[in-house]
Amino acid sequence: MALSLALALSAGAQSAQKAPHSPNPVPAAAASAPPQNTEADAVLLDMAEAFKRGDSKRLTQLLPKARGHVLEPWAAYWELRARLDQASESQVRDFLTRYAHSYQEDRLRNDWLLLLGSRRDWTTLAQEHPHYRMRDDREVQCYVSLVDFLRSGPQSDPALPEEVYRLWLAQREGDDGCALAADRLFDAGKLSAAQMWRKARIATDSGRSRSAKQALEIVQPASVREWAQLWAQPSKWLGHHASNPRAASSEMAVLALLRWVSMEPEQASRVLRTVWQPVLSAEQRDWVWGALGRQAAMRLDDEALDFFQKVSKLAHLSDEMLAWQVRAALRAERAPKWKMVEEGIKAMSTASRADPAWVYWLARAEMAQHPASHPNHQAALKSLESLAGIRGFYEQLALEQLGRKVRAPARPEPPTEAELAMARQNPSLKRALHAISIGLRPEGVREWNYGAHLVNAQGMLGRMTDREMLATAALACEQQIWDRCINTSERMRDLFDTEQSFPMPFKDAVIQRSREIGLDPSYVYGLIRQESRFVMGARSHVGASGLMQVMPATAKWTARKIGLENFRPEQLSRHDINIAIGTGYLKIVLDSFGGSMPLAAAAYNAGPSRARRWSQDRTLDGAIWAENVPFNETRDYVKKVLSNATNYAAVITGEPQSLKARLGMVGPRDASAVADNTDLP
Repeated sequence: MALSLALALSAGAQSAQKAPHSPNPVPAAAASAPPQNTEADAVLLDMAEAFKRGDSKRLTQLLPKARGHVLEPWAAYWELRARLDQASESQVRDFLTRYAHSYQEDRLRNDWLLLLGSRRDWTTLAQEHPHYRMRDDREVQCYVSLVDFLRSGPQSDPALPEEVYRLWLAQREGDDGCALAADRLFDAGKLSAAQMWRKARIATDSGRSRSAKQALEIVQPASVREWAQLWAQPSKWLGHHASNPRAASSEMAVLALLRWVSMEPEQASRVLRTVWQPVLSAEQRDWVWGALGRQAAMRLDDEALDFFQKVSKLAHLSDEMLAWQVRAALRAERAPKWKMVEEGIKAMSTASRADPAWVYWLARAEMAQHPASHPNHQAALKSLESLAGIRGFYEQLALEQLGRKVRAPARPEPPTEAELAMARQNPSLKRALHAISIGLRPEGVREWNYGAHLVNAQGMLGRMTDREMLATAALACEQQIWDRCINTSERMRDLFDTEQSFPMPFKDAVIQRSREIGLDPSYVYGLIRQESRFVMGARSHVGASGLMQVMPATAKWTARKIGLENFRPEQLSRHDINIAIGTGYLKIVLDSFGGSMPLAAAAYNAGPSRARRWSQDRTLDGAIWAENVPFNETRDYVKKVLSNATNYAAVITGEPQSLKARLGMVGPRDASAVADNTDLP
């Protein structure tokens, strides 16, 4: 086996020399080789490292050597950003003028606006904000909203308080801008105590102590001194007040119960029933029951439905709690509880109800409860029709629910030479390509995103047309920067190019290797697209690397299983080795899970033991099972891998494809099946 594998790898390496889906492809060997840095490039790399270290002295020393380089705006940004809090206003404005219309100008303006907000320099902040283009920083948005409120007072936009509150809720950790704005609006009576407590509850429920404490400091500052104990030992805090619960702050009791739910849900449930239920309001009780329901649903425990049924009014719950009620109702024993699915989705906020998942499941719930002639059934069909498409998991499911399958649409007219020439001359894209070529990929990606999505084809403020984005994506494909090719292609509004959105680098190697070991190549491509988007040097925070994001320990185990002799983990940087190891492991996992693609994808992402645990108690429709995966990352991963695979199959075969067929039914392993690879990592 080792010999045949070596031959296959050799053939794969040869076949990867062309990327058939990209115009004017660069040889793969050249694309993946370390860049040959010039002396000037070396200066930029040195400055990038100095910026990471916060070495402002070194940056200032090196900046003159970077003048005239294509990445000079980056060099100048690093140098000024490292000393921004000491820089004069004239120095900042000189930079903004010198690098006008660039990503770096806008990024520094963002940094400066944050600094101005922290200094309470509202006048300058108000002057500069209209020139800020990306508008992607929530804290800046909060500062600006606060300035508007302070200037306008009673005449301010009535929608402003709710916008600030929305931004504040979205902040995972406490920041100065949104907390300050919320505080000022609360003092002015524009935000309520109930909203402050809701922020504290959501933060506590999510395990974010600082953010919860921040809300507490606004609404009930006298209780802040109790916070440390409540957070560390909620049972002790509740026990201390159990003798006279009516004398305690009921909202603090809710926070303590929520914290305890995350640590010991059974005990928290018992104490809620026996001590605190008579003391709390209906809304407060509902929130704790909702938290208990969410925890149980995430454990795939049928008790979740019992907890949710204790809730008196679903509108009292957070969207996250409601999402888990819907999931628990979908996976209910014997059959989905469609009425609970419907009620849970309808209780969500307008924004959450617009999520494709809930559009799809609400339609399914309405169709399950009403005959075809009923107005609700007909409305559900219209919802599915508006959702149906090929671009996502629930879009594909909606398409199939309407009796159609996934097909690869006809490609648009390719970009003209004039359109391609315009893309090549875009200054942001030129900087992005050079940054990526010398190893500054994070900087290159940010620059590319700015150049492709926030400016027009001439590099000025605006938005590209679909034709311009088609040419921009083609430029990325041409350079084999596949993640930017995919990302840009996906942003097109009306056009859709399957070969840009679903490229197939190393086509011969992947297809030959997949078929040799009995894998569906579309499934392999679907997984690679999600794992790395074909970035050869991709490396996760846990150490997985390469196209198929293989962990070193897993790679060693797999190499032994497939007969790859003398394997060393550093070889994972080679595409042929990475494909061989990744597909080998995927095949073993897939076989171990009886050919179930959703289970194998979950196992590949979160580990076989978790995937097995998530499927051990009942057999479910694959879509319902996927929606109930407890880990957010893995749930999203499974959906995208299977959706990707369906699109790749349509492209590879030219035939209509079924996502539902790939999902199948998911359940426990056949007890009569022989257990193999029990040491599967």
